[in-house]
Amino acid sequence: MDPKDLRIGDAEREQTMAALREHFAQGRLDHEELDERLDRALAARTAGDLAQVTADLPGSPAVHPGPPATPIPGMDDWKAAMHAHRQQMEQGRHAHRDMRRAYRDMRHQGRRHGPKPFLPVLAVFLILGMIFGGWGVFKVLFVVWIVGMVFSLIHRRNNRQ
Repeated sequence: MDPKDLRIGDAEREQTMAALREHFAQGRLDHEELDERLDRALAARTAGDLAQVTADLPGSPAVHPGPPATPIPGMDDWKAAMHAHRQQMEQGRHAHRDMRRAYRDMRHQGRRHGPKPFLPVLAVFLILGMIFGGWGVFKVLFVVWIVGMVFSLIHRRNNRQ
């Protein structure tokens, strides 16, 4: 069978259209000619039809090559499966991230940001303890206040994503 009579697929059409766009970018084709040739490339059914679209342009093969002469059995299937798996995993990661963000936004909706009421109340007790209780109570309340601040910082950092 003549290689020009072989049917072509979308990959060959896309390759030829990319080459036509490159020739347009380099000034070999004007806009009308590019549109006409792109339409012809999309309508091409055989390698011969596709070769006619780029026959008068430099660097274009007379017939677009088909599949490799000695393919490794099963290699294309394996590559396609791995590519599909990678895409599926990436989509899963994106979906998981989006769900986490949506849940966090839903959980924090209507809440004010900033220190929790625990810390201002503790500050009031700290001042009252300093005024009425002496320095011993002040030291205990100060340590509790510092610990509360540290836990609040850790909690905010863990929930921010």
